[in-house]
Amino acid sequence: MASRIRTLGIIGAGRLGTLLAKLSSAAGYDVRVAASGDPARIARAMAAVGASAASVDAVLAAADAVILALPLSSFRSLPADRMRGLLVIDAMNYWWGADGIRPELDDPRSSTSELVQRHLVGARVVKALGHMGYHDVEDEARPSGAAGRKAIAIAGDDPDDVAIVADLVDDLGFDPVVAGELASGIMLEPGAEAFGADVDATELRAMLERFPDSQRGIVVARARGGSARLA
Repeated sequence: MASRIRTLGIIGAGRLGTLLAKLSSAAGYDVRVAASGDPARIARAMAAVGASAASVDAVLAAADAVILALPLSSFRSLPADRMRGLLVIDAMNYWWGADGIRPELDDPRSSTSELVQRHLVGARVVKALGHMGYHDVEDEARPSGAAGRKAIAIAGDDPDDVAIVADLVDDLGFDPVVAGELASGIMLEPGAEAFGADVDATELRAMLERFPDSQRGIVVARARGGSARLA
């Protein structure tokens, strides 16, 4: 198991996937991006941001970790058998405009990253890079230690995987904040205060601490029998 990502795969070549490819390439990662269909369709756009286009199979074969930057409703199309053992960074969120009305994707009993983990049996899913707006991700990336640096939260069950993703977040230009286990990823989804937040690490931690007393937090706790695993 790699202790640090060197070759980074991204599945999804929309605005977020392309932006993450640009930032990752600028940070020195070997970036491979896959989209649906022929990789040649995105080859020029990926080359413009320092990445290379490839098929999903080629990305999975080469990458130390893969970012999912797809519409959330597409996650069941991912080849779970070929992603066993792989570090998977879930940057997806439920958005009815892209996903349609899907009650199973808006069930407060489970974070959407847990749904992804249940599909990707044997993969190592970590939630990150999806709660800040892509325009803010583009505008706010700053070197480590820079004044006013903004923060991105991470949720995952394995501390070693969370640490690897934290290094990636730092390299991309943001202070990493650990939100908790994968179930805690619900604090980073639409409806939570941290979703869309463009704040520093201190304020992001405060948002996460306030979640249990928020309207969304109360809904989640009730749905989970009053015992939500969020810290």
